Amino acid sequence: MTTTRTPVAAPARRHRTLAPFAFLAPFLIPFVLFTLVPVGYAFWQSLHRTERRGGTFGRTETVFAGFQQYADVVSEPFFADSLLRVALFALVQIPVMLTVALTLALLLDSAVARLKRFFRLVYFVPYGIPGVVAALMWAFLYDPRLSPVVDLLRTVNVDVDLLGPDAILWSIGNVVTWTYTGYNMLIMYAALQAVPADLGEAARVDGAGPWTTALRIKVPVIRPAIVLTGVFSLIGTFQLFTEPQVFRAISTSVTSTYTPNLAAYSLAAGDRYSEAAALSVLLAVATFVLSFLFLRLTARRQG
Repeated sequence: MTTTRTPVAAPARRHRTLAPFAFLAPFLIPFVLFTLVPVGYAFWQSLHRTERRGGTFGRTETVFAGFQQYADVVSEPFFADSLLRVALFALVQIPVMLTVALTLALLLDSAVARLKRFFRLVYFVPYGIPGVVAALMWAFLYDPRLSPVVDLLRTVNVDVDLLGPDAILWSIGNVVTWTYTGYNMLIMYAALQAVPADLGEAARVDGAGPWTTALRIKVPVIRPAIVLTGVFSLIGTFQLFTEPQVFRAISTSVTSTYTPNLAAYSLAAGDRYSEAAALSVLLAVATFVLSFLFLRLTARRQG
């Protein structure tokens, strides 16, 4: 007795082939349109420059310049200064912010915590405030002519200029920490909700206290969430723009090239579009490389 296998119809096979792309389309389409296309155009623009032919009133022409724009940007004095400033900012601000976020998440997840919904909302509210508004609010608190904080410090003989060159970077760091701590806390808190309750009960049976349980049981389990917030924070640090731009209007300590992102904006505002595009591409590559190295380092330590 022979059996015949009914061939699968071509439309059915095609439907199964296209189904994954249909599910991915809501992500892929915006990603291509708003990430890959702009990055590709910036890279193309960074390889070209506009030249004027025929004197002052001649016509302009876009010509291929190769990697000359990259060499020009790298040779600028502000390039290394802005990168080192942002690197120092990341080394100090990110660990402080993530430590505070993790502490708040652990406190909210503890058995003795009360009014958890209320405090989750309170911690998250700063993230819901637009960055420009938050920076303006903190600028008022930093201004020595208006700030009640500065007046209070002066009453105890502490005279500090929070908008001065020695403190402005950390004043900006305080704004960023205040804004994004609640956001990172929610990511960690959500991860803590997925920790099996049996682990905590077993630790308590073995005599572990609340902080021992938190540090030895909960923190290792939510390590992927902590790494995720670290990557997000690293990417956000290299995109630092809003706070320096606002503080630039009230403090001479913030220059037009204070951060790489602000420098790219200033170059574009000065009609130096090709150099701005080259700096943006370099910044994107640096952010990708550092994020990749951070993920590899954390994965190796976890392994």
